[in-house]
Amino acid sequence: QVQVVESGGGLVQAGGSLRLSCAVSGIIFGRPVVGWYRQAPGKQREAVADLTGDGATNYADSVKGRFTISRDGVKKTVYLQMNSLKPEDTGVYYCKVDFSPIGGREYWGPGTQVTVSS
Repeated sequence: QVQVVESGGGLVQAGGSLRLSCAVSGIIFGRPVVGWYRQAPGKQREAVADLTGDGATNYADSVKGRFTISRDGVKKTVYLQMNSLKPEDTGVYYCKVDFSPIGGREYWGPGTQVTVSS
């Protein structure tokens, strides 16, 4: 089994920064695709950023240039550095670890709340 736990959320003023962490534990094989998603109140969950096993990154247009996804293989942790935060970045942020490209399944964390005040 694989466990995924996010941390680092909180309340921040517009223009501020936060760094989210996603700790992955359990039986891990290969280099899965890891991604961050968010869900604002009353809206569907949306993809924010992902990082493939070979190091390629993808970002939602709304966060390009402000957010950076990275991975520490030794610590088995995925990060999302968020700069120049805006009120519209508010939501619950979820981490997904996806082994399906290498024959496994995907795992989600319970989420961490990010609130950006104006």
